[in-house]
Amino acid sequence: MNIIITGASKGIGYELVKVLSKHKLNHIIAISRNGKALKELVGECVKLFPEAKVTPYEFNLNQFEFYPFIVQRLETIIHHCDILINNAGKLVSKPFDKFEPTDFDEIFNINIKSPFFLIQALLPIMSKGGHIVNISSITGCMGGQKYPGLSAYNASNGALNVMTEALAEELKEREIRINCLALGAVQTEMFTKAFPGAKALQTPSQIAHFIADFAVTGHRYFNGKVIPVSISIP
Repeated sequence: MNIIITGASKGIGYELVKVLSKHKLNHIIAISRNGKALKELVGECVKLFPEAKVTPYEFNLNQFEFYPFIVQRLETIIHHCDILINNAGKLVSKPFDKFEPTDFDEIFNINIKSPFFLIQALLPIMSKGGHIVNISSITGCMGGQKYPGLSAYNASNGALNVMTEALAEELKEREIRINCLALGAVQTEMFTKAFPGAKALQTPSQIAHFIADFAVTGHRYFNGKVIPVSISIP
């Protein structure tokens, strides 16, 4: 399978690439703006699994003017995409009265605008029967626990959850399925930034195994669903 993963240079995305690359028939396109970290990731995957096929793709997801050219670049590497995992995320933790428009744009550009236009750009090469997996936070779910300083972050994840439900209808005729995993506490840099000193019960490696399995098989059972994946919050 050809699998595209964003936010691949650290945390959950980094571990996802490692988990999925162990299957020699998978070709992973690992996207991040951190080219150095992507090189290290490729080296680690090959060391763990000599037959691993991982292609680093250095790209800043904020560069929306270049999205129309993404497919042209990817078609030189893969002819189709079976799975897209929109894992990249941005968090700015600030009191509401200190929030700036640039902070708001920074969060919404990565957390909602980027997956929206990346899915749009990749439609020409998405396989029939393909699966798109969006990664959001359980704090973006209606009725979920909310925390001070994270209003914009929570709102962006709520938007991603609703977008997932809406795109399931948009993509139905193309036979592409899309779901969203709303994660609880995972011990990532983002979690540490939001909750200094807190200890999450899940590691990036543990949750990556779950996401990988869901990405490969979840579309057989779900479409347009937002699925909470949480032991604790935070």
